[in-house]
Amino acid sequence: MSKQYGFSFDSGRCIQCWSCEVACKQWHCLKAGTIKLRRVEEVTSGVFPDVKRTFKSVSCMHCVEPPCMEACLQGAIYKRIEDGIVLVDAEKCTGCRACSEVCPVQAPQFDENNIMRKCDMCLDRIKKGQKPICAATCPTGALTWGDLKE
Repeated sequence: MSKQYGFSFDSGRCIQCWSCEVACKQWHCLKAGTIKLRRVEEVTSGVFPDVKRTFKSVSCMHCVEPPCMEACLQGAIYKRIEDGIVLVDAEKCTGCRACSEVCPVQAPQFDENNIMRKCDMCLDRIKKGQKPICAATCPTGALTWGDLKE
């Protein structure tokens, strides 16, 4: 594999503006209230009065060795050799949800046709030399994207 693209996230810079989540939904033409290919979550720690809140932006991590790909009996999930992006072949997906059971971040989502959807790193944008829309719209630079070797 020549590259391994991925996301980097700095929770100290995230202001929970949901720009990444909203941009992703709009770019992928997903209706409000439906699946989320990227989601912003709140993480709390400590005990009152010393409670701390941080946020994280979560999507498919495009794992080096994707457990979802191993779990998929239909072979619907595959990893691109040239850049490490993990994709789904909707024609092969049967909606068995085996991928969902093994994913460490619950990235697999299922649409109204019971077909698995997940972050595709905005492959259409990457092919044009652009960043994924979530990283491109993050106003604080909390979410970045690039070759993990760099």
